[in-house]
Amino acid sequence: MAKEENPVTVINSVSELHHLMMLPPPKNTQITLIHHKKEEALDTTVERLALNFYQICIKRNFKGQFKYGRNYYDFDKGTMTFSAPQQVISVDQGSERDNEGWSLMFHPDLIRNYPLGKNIKNYGFFSYEVNEALHLSDDEENLIENLVNNIRIEYESRIDNFSADVIVSNLELLLNYCNRFYSRQFVTRKMASNDLLTRFENALYMHIDDDSDSGLPTVNSLASELGISSSYLSDMLRTVTGQNTQQHIHEKLIEKAKEKLTTTNLSVSEIAFKLGFEYPQSFSKLFKSKVDMSPLEYRHSYS
Repeated sequence: MAKEENPVTVINSVSELHHLMMLPPPKNTQITLIHHKKEEALDTTVERLALNFYQICIKRNFKGQFKYGRNYYDFDKGTMTFSAPQQVISVDQGSERDNEGWSLMFHPDLIRNYPLGKNIKNYGFFSYEVNEALHLSDDEENLIENLVNNIRIEYESRIDNFSADVIVSNLELLLNYCNRFYSRQFVTRKMASNDLLTRFENALYMHIDDDSDSGLPTVNSLASELGISSSYLSDMLRTVTGQNTQQHIHEKLIEKAKEKLTTTNLSVSEIAFKLGFEYPQSFSKLFKSKVDMSPLEYRHSYS
């Protein structure tokens, strides 16, 4: 019989988290910084938490296991992870636990009335798996630490009309630096990125060359086949090639369509179905948007 997982504990606010961890009430009910080495663990067993706020976390010398989604990950020095509201996080805090690092957590209400409230969805790393974590150099980590310390000083200070503005501005700067560091990570790990790109292109070609009515290849299906998150795949491809996953899919579909239009007598509808389109009109619309002519016009230009 499979071992049952512990039930998920939903934490809706920073105050609830402080209460659960037996910490003093937070200085600010919308944001908090928890230093793990200083604080007691939640429990000695595996805890499954659904935090209804954002979490930015650095782990160092972590001897237990951290589970995010379906994957376990062993942290090393300067490893940074991100999670968005309602994502389930599990922490296995074993007897050898020696957890250094911190978690910066903030509620969506903090940024709701700022541009960051709308733009935060553009930071794809909030949807990355833990094995796609950001690994920081010493200089990068020092920069991050300084920004986080600025945020801490501000929210622990006396609140005035500018407090939220300063905190959110620093949060946005922090996230923009993390975007930069992730981009560098994709570039500096060029060999790994190139291997992933090769596997992605092979998987995509297999889908498009398959005439078995398997449907259109999707970002999620390709990412799942490669064992990575869709956000990480798109961000890696955008950094390495300048195009995201969906753009790559469309490019390869158009290439295959051009081949069939010029080398076979298949009708436009037959080509659309073979490529995985449910409706020929959808294929024709995509083709025209990319080629500036309809499939039939393209075929006739080669006759």
